[in-house]
Amino acid sequence: MTTKNLTATAAGNWNLGGDLPVTRMGYGAMQLAGPGVFGPPADRDQALAVLRRAVELGVNHIDTSDFYGPYVVNELIREALHPYADDLVLVTKVGARRDDQAAWLPALAPDELRGAVHDNLGRLGVDRLDLVNLRVGGVHGPEETDIEEPYTVLAELQQQGLIRHLGVSNVTSAQLAQAQGIAPVGCVQNLFNIANQQDSEMVDECAAKGVAYVSFFPLGGFAPIHHDRLGGVAARHGVTERQVALAWLLARSPAMLLIPGTSSVAHLEENIAAGTLALTESDLAELNAAETD
Repeated sequence: MTTKNLTATAAGNWNLGGDLPVTRMGYGAMQLAGPGVFGPPADRDQALAVLRRAVELGVNHIDTSDFYGPYVVNELIREALHPYADDLVLVTKVGARRDDQAAWLPALAPDELRGAVHDNLGRLGVDRLDLVNLRVGGVHGPEETDIEEPYTVLAELQQQGLIRHLGVSNVTSAQLAQAQGIAPVGCVQNLFNIANQQDSEMVDECAAKGVAYVSFFPLGGFAPIHHDRLGGVAARHGVTERQVALAWLLARSPAMLLIPGTSSVAHLEENIAAGTLALTESDLAELNAAETD
C-alpha cells in the first residue's frame, strides 16, 4: 500500500463533543518524549517533523498530556505547530504526574487538577483546551474508584471557560455513568486493540450513547502488537500487520477514534495509509474471531 497522496480524512470524521469535527485517524504524541515517555527526544528535529507531517496529512486530532516528558511533548507541539490551524483539536489529559524516577503517580486532588489544567494551557499556548480527559485508573487498567470529586473539578473549570469538552480515560462503565451525571462526556479513552478486547462492551456502549471511543495503544503501546490472524489478512492485501490492526479498529465501531503514536515520519505515513484499507467481510470475520482465541 502506498502512502503517496494519502490524508487522514480517508478514515472519515467524528464530531468530538458534538461540535469538533476530527479525523478518526488521529495522532498520539506520547512517543515524542524520551525512553519511557520521560525526558527529551533523542532527535528533537525528527520529533518536530513528525508533528508537522501529521498536520500535512490532514490529522487534526492530536492527543497529548503535560505529564508526557513531563512537559516535553506539549512544548514540542507548541514549537512545531503554533499558531495552530483553526481546525486543529488538541486533546490532553490530567490526573497523573511523574516523579524524578519516571514513575507514574496519581494526581487527582483538586489543586493538582487545577494546576495541571493551567499548566497545559500555558505550555500549549492556548486560552481554552479543546478536550481534557480525566485519567482515573492505574497502570494495569481501570479501578473502581469514586470520580465525583475530580470530575466535578474539571466541570467547574469547563464552566469557567478554560475547557471546551471533558472526557474520561482508563475507566469502567460505572465511572462513565457517574461522570455523565455530572457533565457531558465527549470521549472515553481506554485500552483496546485486536490483541486486547477486554473493553469490547464499553466500545459498544459508547457507540450507542454517541460518545467517541478513543483507543489508546491501538498497536500495543510499548510492546508491539502481534496476533496470528493479522498475518494472513496483511498478506492478501499487501500491507503490514499494523495497518490491518488499525483498519480493523476503524471497522469495529463508527465511534472509534485512533491515536497511534510514533516518533518516525515513515511509521506515521504507514499508519495514516491504514485509513484507506478496505477490509472485506471475509477479512472482518477472520479478524473478529480473534476475540475468542
